[in-house]
Amino acid sequence: MNDSTSLARVIVRQIIEAGITDVVISPGSRNAPLSLAFYAASERGLIKLHVRIDERTAAFFALGIIKATGRPVPVVCTSGTAVANYHPAVLEASHTNAPLLVLTADRPAILRKTGANQTTEQARIYGKAVRYFADVDGPVFPMELPFDSLRNGPVHLNLQFDEPMLPDESKQWLDEIKVAPRIFESRTKAGVLKDDANRGVLIIGHDRGGLSVDAVQEFADKLAWPVIAEDPLSFPQAVAHASILLTSSEIRAALIPQTVVIIGRTTLSRSINAFIKLAPTQIVIDPRIATVDTDRKADKRFTQIPNLDVRKASDDWLAQWDKFSTRAKKSIDSISTFGEATVARTIGAHLPAGSSLFISSSRPIRDIEGFASPRDGLTTYANRGLAGIDGNISTALGIASSSKQTFAVLGDLSFLHDLTGLITGEDINCAFIVINNDGGGIFSTLPQRGVDGFETVFGTSHGLDPAAIASAMGIKSSTIDSLDGLKKAINQPVKGISVVVVNVPSREANADSLKAIYESMNSI
Repeated sequence: MNDSTSLARVIVRQIIEAGITDVVISPGSRNAPLSLAFYAASERGLIKLHVRIDERTAAFFALGIIKATGRPVPVVCTSGTAVANYHPAVLEASHTNAPLLVLTADRPAILRKTGANQTTEQARIYGKAVRYFADVDGPVFPMELPFDSLRNGPVHLNLQFDEPMLPDESKQWLDEIKVAPRIFESRTKAGVLKDDANRGVLIIGHDRGGLSVDAVQEFADKLAWPVIAEDPLSFPQAVAHASILLTSSEIRAALIPQTVVIIGRTTLSRSINAFIKLAPTQIVIDPRIATVDTDRKADKRFTQIPNLDVRKASDDWLAQWDKFSTRAKKSIDSISTFGEATVARTIGAHLPAGSSLFISSSRPIRDIEGFASPRDGLTTYANRGLAGIDGNISTALGIASSSKQTFAVLGDLSFLHDLTGLITGEDINCAFIVINNDGGGIFSTLPQRGVDGFETVFGTSHGLDPAAIASAMGIKSSTIDSLDGLKKAINQPVKGISVVVVNVPSREANADSLKAIYESMNSI
């Protein structure tokens, strides 16, 4: 057995024995030892093999599996630009503490800086975005993989494989594998949150800092303060339409809290961040304080959900929030115009219980936050580490590969950005709902609207038909332009991959509609 095959088998064996169940591979020559070892293991049923031809989509697909299962997922690629194409997903994993195990194949170090084909400096290419890095020479085995580092985020192993790289016929190494699953949860101990406020508010960021919905739900119930949730589809007790309600400076002034407790990051709405600044005391709960957010400011900081020693919220405080929330819900429920607000409201209300839902960045996730009514029965996901629109199709499909029924709500630019993610030979059930306003709709709601050159550098109208593109790729697709059509599409069984394109009014019309809705809050 040659050195490259021996190293690959040592790595694959340890990965399987640690209880890791999935691996994502992109084709390449230099990663042949690893790819063939993983293939042999998959033929024995020891691991599930996913193959993606595009390394960027492969890494985001792996992130989706991580989100759905909570388990680490290795990604395997060849040398050269393939390694760089992992970088966006590595950054997303870093800013969400996701256990992405990056295995990049490389030529021997002696070939670096010699002009050798497909050879570049891959060592430490991801910089501080990974929790552990090793540049492994082929003969260096057996070795122990740094699984403990995966508890806190991505790990990068750059593996130097020299010729020959093809394996022998032996299968004995597979017979010796004994699975002993490891627990990859953080080992940080919980502290105690002490606070005397009777006018406190709990604010839950969309990704909850990576903490489970059940754990956050239990904490919220014990705290019994008003809840503002960027993800209203996971917290039925949340204040309805809080991000819309708090656009009113008068309402914010009437609801100034003594203390806010923030779980995760608040990355969606300026109104909620403006509200947070009003609180004299700010308490943050987020594991990333120990990794990527070490300079985050707060009066008290916790890396895990703490035990509670707090005062009960006053009845007047709870009644005040209930009054404003009820009025806002009545106002928003009265909106009948077909547009992005009512589309988001309809999606939130009509998705079947038991579904998984992935929501892309930019306008879709903000519209769901603002216009969907709080409920439960859904498991929601998003890429909020760096809030990019890249890799959204792939992340959704990774989630769907480990879920029974998945919906994904994407903007048209997010959809176009990751088209190669639709290339999959697997049986995956995922229905994509693409909100199409022909460009970057979020920019029409930002201060740069109307500046010279806006449409060219921000609006970026593409004039393309996402449904036609999906159909050309062999994906079942359709186009709708009414809420009734949307409800009908949502209620169809999710079988295979499908794309429903919702053509909404112009970006300018949506921005004007949002402005009118915000202004209506001042009369509540």
